[in-house]
Amino acid sequence: MGRLYNRMKMDLELKNYSPKTINCYLNWMVDFVSHYGRSPEEMGEEEIRHYLHYLIKDKKLSQSSINQAYSAMKFFYERTLGREWNAVKIPRVKNRKKLPVVLTKEEVRSILHSTGNLKHCAILATIYSAGLRAGEATHLKVHDIDSARMMIHVRGGKGNKDRYTLLAECTLDILRRYWKAYRPYNCLFPGRDPNKPISVSSIQRVFKASLYSSGIKKNVSLHSLRHSFATHLLESGTDLYHIQRFLGHRSFSTTCIYLHITDKHLRKVKSPLDLLDTNP
Repeated sequence: MGRLYNRMKMDLELKNYSPKTINCYLNWMVDFVSHYGRSPEEMGEEEIRHYLHYLIKDKKLSQSSINQAYSAMKFFYERTLGREWNAVKIPRVKNRKKLPVVLTKEEVRSILHSTGNLKHCAILATIYSAGLRAGEATHLKVHDIDSARMMIHVRGGKGNKDRYTLLAECTLDILRRYWKAYRPYNCLFPGRDPNKPISVSSIQRVFKASLYSSGIKKNVSLHSLRHSFATHLLESGTDLYHIQRFLGHRSFSTTCIYLHITDKHLRKVKSPLDLLDTNP
């Protein structure tokens, strides 16, 4: 892409997109251009439509990946080239409403008890008890743990937004024991290089190992700890407004998905058959 690559990069930086999003959008545009072997200035709606169709039917990519590609091209043509984007001719893929799988409180406890390494236990406990994304946990600094206010300062979360979330007393106890044993001085959870954070893939491996050791057979991932955090808060009576703030959701509708997961109120509802005087 050459000069257009640099122009798009500058436009993204001027909009204050996160480094991760900038890199993602640029990579999708490079892939789009490589797919056709032509300058994006020479292409338009038909090429974009066929490329998205190729990602769906041939590459069989996930909905999130296809939407990333869509957003990257939309930004490039609208912002960098100043062209009009026809959403009717170039429709965004419709998301399938799939409910996340969550763990019970007992299952979370079992996973933590199955994590023998103190550092790994501290990471998983922090992710669950604060409802963090994996990348947010890896980028925590020691000074982000505010024990006086019992809060965790999350910097540069999704959308490059900062927020505060909960610091559980049990998590603080684990973190204090972890700090005394490992003495991290900058990154709260450093990797092999003490100046760089542990990788997300390393934490994912830790979670899978603990899940296997716990004997839990559910099809869950590291991100399920975040879903479980929100669901358990809702079931304990926390209102959706506070849960939205703890999770850092931009849209309230995103947080409302947990209403479909919790069974707190559903268990109180009786089937009409149970209301009949006699058995059928």
